[in-house]
Amino acid sequence: MDQISLAVNGRTDIGQVREENEDSIRWYASADQPFAYIVIADGMGGYTGGATASKIAAETVQFHLEDLLKHTFLSCTPEQQQLILRATLIDAINSANNALLNTKNTNPHFAKMGTTIVVAVMWHDFLIVAHIGDSRAYLWNNFGLQRLTRDHSVVQEMIDSGQITEEQAQHSSVRNHITRALGVSNSVEAEINSWKLTENALLLLCTDGLTEYLDDYAIERVLATHRPALECVYRFIDDANRMGGRDNISAGILEYSSQPAAQLLAQEQSATQRPKSPDVTIRKAQR
Repeated sequence: MDQISLAVNGRTDIGQVREENEDSIRWYASADQPFAYIVIADGMGGYTGGATASKIAAETVQFHLEDLLKHTFLSCTPEQQQLILRATLIDAINSANNALLNTKNTNPHFAKMGTTIVVAVMWHDFLIVAHIGDSRAYLWNNFGLQRLTRDHSVVQEMIDSGQITEEQAQHSSVRNHITRALGVSNSVEAEINSWKLTENALLLLCTDGLTEYLDDYAIERVLATHRPALECVYRFIDDANRMGGRDNISAGILEYSSQPAAQLLAQEQSATQRPKSPDVTIRKAQR
């Protein structure tokens, strides 16, 4: 079986203009199992509402994911585990939606709050991503950059219908108008997709405070060239702030690497193998 290594890092920043950070981010990588996740939420709803909404959503999803690695899950087949992961994400997002609605019902001050959310979970080589709104997930490997999510937004619908181009969407007056969010209606449907990773890759999750300034080409350039890889989160935040920072900015990076067991054994048995340089990846919880 291949030896899988997962490392994760994240950061959220208030930006240059806003008086409050309405983004929330959570991330985790297990020390014992090939399991990791990133959760990012971008809140809306005025003074304290957006920050409250994103915090509730991120913490609710985090709670469900932290409760996952129990004996029942670990004793299941890989196929069953994948189904459990999908069901867990659906349940977590529905629970987050209900928690937001309950908060709004008991506190009229939060009547207009809601939030986007994007979640990525890695289990061995299985990647599953769920999202609502315009917070995004990207995958970068040696073949280039792939956007894993499609925005639930007015401009995305305009792009899909051929009314505007991707370039025009960057400057549209309705680019921040989303068509789907948590905490708005009694039922919400997350878009969920999954993949089996076959080679080393970087996963990026981010809010629109980043993609407002960096298009896919700029994002790919950073992921392809900036090392250590987990430090890309600081580069992304700095770039968005340098270019204006009109919104809160959040970014999370998950680094996936896989090495065949046979190759590992050959390295262990080789007396002439050149020693590897030490791991220089800096795993910061906060900057």
